[in-house]
Amino acid sequence: MADKVKTLFVCTACGHESAKWSGRCDGCGEWNTMEETVVRPKQPSSVKRDHSVGGLQVQPLSDIKLSMETRTKTGISELDRVLGGGIVRGSVVLISGDPGIGKSTILLQMADHLPRDSRVLYVSGEESAVQIKLRAGRLHVENPALSVMSETDTQAICEYIQLDKPDLVIIDSIQTMQISELSSMAGSIVQVRESTGLFLRTCKRLDIPIFIVGHVNKGGDIAGPKVLEHIVDTVLYFEGERNQSYRILRAIKNRFGSTNEIGVFAMGDAGLKEVENPSAMLLSGRASKVSGSCITCVIEGTRPLLAEVQGLVTTTGFGNPRRVTTGYDYNRLNLLLAVLEKRLGLFFSNLDAYLNVAGGLRLDEPAADLSVALSLVSALRDVPLDEKTIVFGEIGLSGELRSVPRAAERVSEAQRLGFTTCILPKSCLQQLKDKSVTMELVAVSSLFDAVKLVHR
Repeated sequence: MADKVKTLFVCTACGHESAKWSGRCDGCGEWNTMEETVVRPKQPSSVKRDHSVGGLQVQPLSDIKLSMETRTKTGISELDRVLGGGIVRGSVVLISGDPGIGKSTILLQMADHLPRDSRVLYVSGEESAVQIKLRAGRLHVENPALSVMSETDTQAICEYIQLDKPDLVIIDSIQTMQISELSSMAGSIVQVRESTGLFLRTCKRLDIPIFIVGHVNKGGDIAGPKVLEHIVDTVLYFEGERNQSYRILRAIKNRFGSTNEIGVFAMGDAGLKEVENPSAMLLSGRASKVSGSCITCVIEGTRPLLAEVQGLVTTTGFGNPRRVTTGYDYNRLNLLLAVLEKRLGLFFSNLDAYLNVAGGLRLDEPAADLSVALSLVSALRDVPLDEKTIVFGEIGLSGELRSVPRAAERVSEAQRLGFTTCILPKSCLQQLKDKSVTMELVAVSSLFDAVKLVHR
């Protein structure tokens, strides 16, 4: 008797399943995310699992011993930083980003930088073995312990992993993998979810780390159900434009490290190259004596980074003024414009305001508030700020300047790059009390006092 097929509607945002279509998902409330998929009852998997009570292992937490081999260095320091110090044994890492941004490139380079006794299995469902060999030649990848498999059958791959037991597995990409017992096509929500779950169970049981490449949808989010991000241990995302040389690798989720760390790379003919001094990179090509330019320092994980905030204010040609941001929160910009109008009497209601963070970096930290406000005031008055001045501080709705953490590290990074003046909240001076600071510190307690430094 033939297996009965069943039609389900699955939410692409949260993975909620429903027997009928609806415009709004009952699980997460998102609109137009229910997609139809056809599934049939699962057949017994060829991957053996032990369900017996005797097979369960329970250990007291105090008896679990850690060793130096818990993490493996990738040989790429920027990638190690984002991962939290290296690859954790048995971890599942999902890496995503726009097409052509460098996902496959960094994984192939990582496989070459690993110790020569580490056996790596590279599984590709998009390229043939010959195509991978050509790309490896362009990237100068010559690791003899690297094996390549061109396969899309998830169960066959898991069976090979159980037999060969490699030290690292790379799946490129999860959208090409499929389980034959499921009637839906490769890349569907059910196939992506079930294939990821099977890879996870196999590698966790064998204590093998696995890297999975995930595609993105039109909105820039990771394709597939949102539950995919909950399954894996770490989610890495590549940021940047394909027509720019710089790439930023950011940890969105990390069970074994900080989620604020970033790695900075430069794309070249021979692949991705680490950027050892990101602050200098982000400030390269900066124009001198131009209004609207302000330098700030933000903390990304454990690293202080200097970034250039560029503001432009022009007369609007429409009924409603435009607000355009790149690398900064749009709603936060509107909030700061409201504070400037209400507390300082600087009116932007009939002006277009444009804000850009140079270098492709995104500023989410409130410490960038003061630099954004001063860049807009500088553009409004057409008065350039001092090129050797750095600015940071959080702005409240009443116009007060609030303290930001790790002010000493921000000042130290600015000093290292040759800045001579720092405008900061007065409450941050306590953090610099016992530090050797050679640059001039201009402490201000309100936005009004800071704006007075931008002379007409």
